[in-house]
Amino acid sequence: MANPTASGPLGGNTEDDELTLPRASINKMIKELVPSVRIANEARELVLNCCTEFIHLLSSEANEICNQLHKKTINAEHVLMALDKLGFGDYHAEAEAVLKDCKAVAAKRRRQSTRLENLGIPEEELLRQQQELFAKARQEQAYADQQQWEQLQAAAQQAQASALPTSDDQDDYS
Repeated sequence: MANPTASGPLGGNTEDDELTLPRASINKMIKELVPSVRIANEARELVLNCCTEFIHLLSSEANEICNQLHKKTINAEHVLMALDKLGFGDYHAEAEAVLKDCKAVAAKRRRQSTRLENLGIPEEELLRQQQELFAKARQEQAYADQQQWEQLQAAAQQAQASALPTSDDQDDYS
């Protein structure tokens, strides 16, 4: 059990605080569902706790089902079975609709992430083109380095030539 002095708004983070839904999300959902009704803070907190408890209950049941089926990963089917087993079968159709939407969004992301695959250029060709670009960049950099080196050499020779005393300078000292 959590330390009573550490709980509450002034007590800091406890384990229970880490296992709750974001208050802003719950408040937004409440406001969308009942926009014209004022909700007391205690009622909001109660809704938050109920939502959190429901998720814990549902995930625990889904985990149990997963273990009974000798699976290591809880999947959507386990969650749907848990809904039925816990007596929330009325939500089964809505949960499947949400699952379908999630799968559509995931498929869209996968399609977008495989843009290179959709170019129709084999991976070997893309690799070859990349290597050519790297080689060209190295060649251009070497040429730029060579130009810079030659400029430095010319400047050094010019500085050295101007530092040498000329025969006119020697006549001044005689």
